[in-house]
Amino acid sequence: MLKSNKSEALGNESISSLLIKQALPASIGILVMSLNILVDTIFVGNWISSIAIAAINVVLPVSFFIAALGMAIGIGGSSIISRALGANDRAKALKTFGNQITITLLLTVSMVVLGLVFINQLIPAFGGKGDIFEPAKIYYRIVLYGVPVLALCMMGNNVIRAEGKPKFAMIAMIIPSLGNLILDYLLINVLDMGMAGAAWATTASYICCFFYVLWYFLSDNSELKIDFSHFGLDLPILKEMSALGFVTLARQAVVSITYLLMNNILFELGGEASVTVYAIIGRMLMFALFPVLGVTQGFLPIAGFNYGAKKHSRVRESIKLAIIYACGVALVIFALIMIFPESIVSVFTQDEAVLRDTPWAMRWVFAAIPIIGIQLIGSAYYQAIGKATPALLLTLTRQGFFFIPLVLILPNYFGELGVWISFPLADTLSTIVTGYFLWRETRLKLETETAEKN
Repeated sequence: MLKSNKSEALGNESISSLLIKQALPASIGILVMSLNILVDTIFVGNWISSIAIAAINVVLPVSFFIAALGMAIGIGGSSIISRALGANDRAKALKTFGNQITITLLLTVSMVVLGLVFINQLIPAFGGKGDIFEPAKIYYRIVLYGVPVLALCMMGNNVIRAEGKPKFAMIAMIIPSLGNLILDYLLINVLDMGMAGAAWATTASYICCFFYVLWYFLSDNSELKIDFSHFGLDLPILKEMSALGFVTLARQAVVSITYLLMNNILFELGGEASVTVYAIIGRMLMFALFPVLGVTQGFLPIAGFNYGAKKHSRVRESIKLAIIYACGVALVIFALIMIFPESIVSVFTQDEAVLRDTPWAMRWVFAAIPIIGIQLIGSAYYQAIGKATPALLLTLTRQGFFFIPLVLILPNYFGELGVWISFPLADTLSTIVTGYFLWRETRLKLETETAEKN
């Protein structure tokens, strides 16, 4: 059964207070997870080699895409759960959660099997060539074993947040991060297991996270108490979940394609060193944007719940405040990256070529970061309210519609510089498009509906 509706605070408390309560734990969780990726890269770069950094970067798009199935199902289903809780449709919330578990297991296990069968084809396709191939293959095989568990964790984390329990969601993100860092030290530095040690540390950390998420849903902390009847697949729920989840999956698919293109283009332009430059910048993007992503994660259940409860004035206010908070913290990140790029890069490696080339590339990549909050909040809004098509299109604007064409064209004229300037150009263009549609939605729809209600 579903317990008393503790999630109702999402529709009653002040939006500013809710955003802080939701975004702060999400930001801390993403920070720790990002620090994990960052420190993991530092460990690998200093204890194994700079080539090892490039090898992990080659594997990430494959493993992340499979894991993103869990995230997609989590976000798609959580949008349904948030709106169901807002509308007090408890039966739908329970059935959705049960279906999320079933479909996550079915899809991710199938993808892992395919990923292992085509291991020798996938690694070179994603840039794992030359000296990068062998360490990438070692890392890939071991990490892939733990990906279904990671997918379940990602799915469960989004459901926890949909219940209005951001602190538990934060802990679920912190556990694998801390576990990975401890195991990295033991397996790489103490036991000298090299790439295999880095991979096993990652996989074991996923398992630790899974047991925590399982405990949460079995405990009294969760409102969602399902039984075996909820695991049976329900076609209408699957269709709605798939449409909304496809937004996240498409985003990750485009990210994977971006990694494929970037690794191959940069390998041709500058060899292994250029791939390593991109790997370091990619880690910094994951790490530096943690507060912006935290605001976005905190915004989702607030917008979804209040939209389901038809409290449109609160939805409008949540959009406005989320954009202000996201752009504010992004501006601080921008300043730090512009001032200290050399110091940041020196933490990862002492390779002279990487130290020389990364700072100027990093400045270009982060040039338009102050406005990225508009793009993230805009696409998240449509996902939160269950509008799959505009959410998908806005999600794909940055990397799918703008970045990929730019990175295929500009290097032909500007060489490696063309790769890096593609980032701020894509950010600017996608923000303009998203900003327009979000303005139109809030002014023409939400304000009109609020006026009619009053």
